Amino acid sequence: MKFELIETKRLRLIGLSPDDMKYIFQNLTKSEIKKILGHRSEEDYLKEESKYKNGYSSYNRSFILFLLTDKESDKIIGRCGIHNWNIEHRRAEIGYVMHDENYRRKGLMTETIHAIINYGFKKMNLNRIDALVGIGNIPSLRLMEKFNFIKEGVLRQHNFVNDKFEDSVIFSKLCYEYYNEKSEK
Repeated sequence: MKFELIETKRLRLIGLSPDDMKYIFQNLTKSEIKKILGHRSEEDYLKEESKYKNGYSSYNRSFILFLLTDKESDKIIGRCGIHNWNIEHRRAEIGYVMHDENYRRKGLMTETIHAIINYGFKKMNLNRIDALVGIGNIPSLRLMEKFNFIKEGVLRQHNFVNDKFEDSVIFSKLCYEYYNEKSEK
């Protein structure tokens, strides 16, 4: 298997496609899977296994999941992905999580998102990248502002989190906006 690889100053982003995930679950042991995917608990593994069993992608949707690996420790510290990738319409959604509290507030997610946005527009030929952010997720709302994503609105009671419905703010960045920012620098 040859994974997609993006290097930043402090991270290696290892990209996995639906085919890679299928291979991993069909050919590796549970302990090998947990190690490769950086699962920290049985719950993490079971959630991933459920995604695999229920199908990672549909006929017109796909994804690339990047495992955030600290170059210094070689430890998987989080994930960032392009999901709900609609190839025909050249749009996808970015999602991210930093699993390890020790790596938060160090600019690593900024480094990651910068690399993934570049990858999305340059390598995947996307025209639009969406982001859905919980209305109370201040760090993610700040990241959207930092990367000049445009707030399009609020999706009411969009996610069910901690036994209650939560609104999501929808943001987008378009290809021409990305290239205009690049030319202004």
